[in-house]
Amino acid sequence: MAAATIELRSIDKVPSTERHGRPWNQMTLWFGANAQITAIVDGALAVVFGADAFWAIVGLLLGNLLGGAVMALHSAQGPKLGLPQMISSRAQFGVYGAVIPLVFVILMYIGFAATGTVLSGQAINLIIGTDSRPVGIIIFGVLTAILAIMGYRYIHALGRVATVLGLLGFAYLTIVILTRYDISQVLFAKPFELSTFLISVSVAAGWQLTFGPYVADYSRYLPEDTSEKRTFWYTFAGSTIGAQWAMTLGALAGGLSAAGLGGSFLKNQVGYMGDLAGGGLLALAIYVMIVTGKLTVNCLNAYGSFMCSATISTAFTRRESVKPMVRVVSVLVVIALSVVVALVASEDFLNLFKNFILLLLMVFTPWSVINLIDYYKISGHRLDVAALYNPDGRYGRWNKIALISYAVGVLIQIPFLSQSLYTGPITKLLGGTDISWIVGILVTAAVYYPWAKAAKRSREFAAA
Repeated sequence: MAAATIELRSIDKVPSTERHGRPWNQMTLWFGANAQITAIVDGALAVVFGADAFWAIVGLLLGNLLGGAVMALHSAQGPKLGLPQMISSRAQFGVYGAVIPLVFVILMYIGFAATGTVLSGQAINLIIGTDSRPVGIIIFGVLTAILAIMGYRYIHALGRVATVLGLLGFAYLTIVILTRYDISQVLFAKPFELSTFLISVSVAAGWQLTFGPYVADYSRYLPEDTSEKRTFWYTFAGSTIGAQWAMTLGALAGGLSAAGLGGSFLKNQVGYMGDLAGGGLLALAIYVMIVTGKLTVNCLNAYGSFMCSATISTAFTRRESVKPMVRVVSVLVVIALSVVVALVASEDFLNLFKNFILLLLMVFTPWSVINLIDYYKISGHRLDVAALYNPDGRYGRWNKIALISYAVGVLIQIPFLSQSLYTGPITKLLGGTDISWIVGILVTAAVYYPWAKAAKRSREFAAA
């Protein structure tokens, strides 16, 4: 029975006999993963930290489109390779070298899982009628563990449920905001300001880019002849539409709250959405939608954490797969850590979350640039799968070209950062405008692409 209910595949390549599904499944999964309360909070951040609601929505849209395109390009790799995303990055960084970005990815999973657990814990407490903060957090942690352990098929099924509930709940909340309140009071209430506009772009782009390290994990089961374009567009549509809708609601809710309308979003994000719905059974339905949506993305985080930890360990053990029990233990450890972080989380939730997103953007944009340039411009679909599991094979232990380019891409961003703990000198000259991630993308591409291209030509010449 266990073999029938729990996914058996891990970091190994999915054989053609086990491929199934259609590209549109990616749309339901990623819409469900994005149409949820943390994305609403992400949208509210742009307004809470100074942007006008209208310009915040425009900035969020631009960030979702840019980040969503990068995220969907990663997804399009899944059917062709049949591999988890971070295993395939060994082709760029080397079998040992890929461990470096993986450490940041695991920290990301724990951080996102913790923030999701905080919000979902609030919703569960409101559903069951308790004021005990740990109760909702622990219940949500248990639910996440069960579904993440069961694996791929069940996470996709949950994504479909979350999509239906998200469509209904978000449609209702949108109607409420547009009909119950005069949103003209929060649109164009402030003049355009470049620094806060770019924060809006950054938080949305950062949101999308953080899916990059595991998005291909959920497209790798698709048949190998699945169109890359269809995989791209379904993933892109689901992720950007779900995120933009949620973030737009968040920006409007944050604007209404700042204008003294509809209560205080800052003090209780989940309760605010329930009050917005009208209380009673309607609020209960919104809380259920919140829990379902967060459960979807938290399962992605827990499942992805296993993939990353397995990728790290097998780099040194040279194994091509791990046993299902290893996944169970890995998932439980990450969920336990996220629950502990959620229980001790600071009250300054929104500010910490904004800084967390922007720091993730700093370390993930260079990795995305290197992975995508190599896949689409250097190596293409031609990967030596056996060598990905052998440190002495074709891809080696450390790839200095990728590692140095990655380090340059991260370090070059420091003077452009705008964080509560540190503001770079160039950022001060720009009036507080944080363009660090844009600089990171451009510099990483400028360093890596010509260097990797030249190295490829050198290898081909030597082989000839």
